[in-house]
Amino acid sequence: MSYQALYRVWRPQRFDEIVGQQVITTTLKNALITNQTSHAYLFTGPRGTGKTSAAKIFAKAINCHHLKDGEPCNECETCKAITNGQLNDVIEIDAASNNGVEEIRDIRDKAKYAPTQADYKVYIIDEVHMLSTGAFNALLKTLEEPPANVVFILATTEPHKIPLTIISRTQRFDFRRISAADSFGRMKMILDDKQVEYDEQALWVIARAAEGGMRDALSILDQALSFSDNQITLDNALLVTGSVTKQLLHQYLQQVTDHDSGKALETMQSILGAGKDGQRFIEDLISFVRDLLLYQESPDLINIESTGLSEHDYQSLAQKVTGNVWYQMIDQLNDIQQEMRFTTHPDVYLEVLTVKLAQIKASDATQNTVISQAGPELEQLQNTVAKLQQEISQLQKQPAQPTQANESRPIAKKQPSSTKTVKINLTKVYPILESATKEDLIKLRDIWGDMLNMLSVPQRSLLHVSKPVAASPQGVIVAFEYSFLYQKAATDADLEADMQADLTKLIGETRSIVYVPDDQWPTIRQDFIKQHALAPTSDAANDSDSTDDPATSEDEKEVTQTLNDDKMVTQAQELFGNEIVEIKND
Repeated sequence: MSYQALYRVWRPQRFDEIVGQQVITTTLKNALITNQTSHAYLFTGPRGTGKTSAAKIFAKAINCHHLKDGEPCNECETCKAITNGQLNDVIEIDAASNNGVEEIRDIRDKAKYAPTQADYKVYIIDEVHMLSTGAFNALLKTLEEPPANVVFILATTEPHKIPLTIISRTQRFDFRRISAADSFGRMKMILDDKQVEYDEQALWVIARAAEGGMRDALSILDQALSFSDNQITLDNALLVTGSVTKQLLHQYLQQVTDHDSGKALETMQSILGAGKDGQRFIEDLISFVRDLLLYQESPDLINIESTGLSEHDYQSLAQKVTGNVWYQMIDQLNDIQQEMRFTTHPDVYLEVLTVKLAQIKASDATQNTVISQAGPELEQLQNTVAKLQQEISQLQKQPAQPTQANESRPIAKKQPSSTKTVKINLTKVYPILESATKEDLIKLRDIWGDMLNMLSVPQRSLLHVSKPVAASPQGVIVAFEYSFLYQKAATDADLEADMQADLTKLIGETRSIVYVPDDQWPTIRQDFIKQHALAPTSDAANDSDSTDDPATSEDEKEVTQTLNDDKMVTQAQELFGNEIVEIKND
């Protein structure tokens, strides 16, 4: 039989063999034991964390007739067929290459048929985020109303690309990155079973290089086994991963913190000369600085034995350098790491980085940290203080300025006269005046307070200094004592709508509302009387609010009223005839 990669040979066949996902495996086993399985699952998480393995184990467990504590027996014909990929009722699909609508429609049509051999038909769709929008829509109906005895397991590394309508119809399980300790334990178990000699420090190097992926760790371990002829040593692991020993990293940081850039450059050149990867060197430095920061906060957080360094090595750097220096070093390392992504000359960037790190001092780090945290705010505050000082000096040079300001106040009091320029829509005012009556005005004034109480507090405060001055069956004219309140009301469509609605509720009639400034109301009324030559409309002018104008005497009102009455009688007789019109005196 040809050689198989370690991650294929040692693929988990039971839930207990899945590394670092105890919460998920326990939940799935309990669901199987209590027969509370769902029709659709979504497994998300980074690569190599056990998503597809868990899906296959679940497919075996749900179809195994010899289930024990939620684990498949792996001995019956069904379990063996699923393990070998020979059971037609367990279908594994790669959505990256089958992402069209037709493929999903084919799944939907075939899912209607009952399973042929197993109890449940299980569809495992890997990298489901690669499906097109049309394919997701085709899958949605099946997930919403699934056929009996059908289970869908969707696996993805990018759940944010999956529509929420799909996610809401599945049980979601988030697989987390596998810790270096878990990866180390799994590799140690495999090598012990294979009876291969190994250096534990080498396994720690491989576990950290895998960055949380168990499959990546086993792939690197496979490379190391091939490189060293079935013997894992620290040097071979470092060569395969491109990592740098913690001793060299410790030496490099020691020289950098001593501000000895010459020796630090020599150490860095020897690291690159040994064939180490520049990007990996930066990542190892960041990881080491992170360990030092954690060690400063709590030494128990670091497993020193796994690093290959001694307690004294950590103490020497932790006591020598403050946290602010480490923070600034991490910032520099992150910047260089981004710049090195597309370069073909990493040694140039690393040399510049070494010089920069060697020039960092504790006082500079502290100052830079403070400035970076409060730079914009500090600059703005300084500018504000400078402007205030300049204004104070100008005021001190001009002590008579407040007197001049006081003397100019009477001029400012004449500003209300500018309200004469306010445009008033007379085309809305005159139609109301033409049919205005004193009875309508009295009726509106009686209910005015009730209408105000129905409005909101801001609207009520705006109308507090207003009053109706004319009213007709079609509308009402409201005068404001202050022009700025009139302008605000004239531009408030909501206020007008609310007033009309409240008036309709109170009097049962719909009336339009027109606003006018109080100081211009007498002029508007007199202009209306003159323009209409004491026609019947002038009666509206006098009935509206003439008692509020002291310029109009009682004799003038009586003469105007008499003329208006005679004119009204004449026009009524012309319109309807003498036989119909009947004159009655009050």
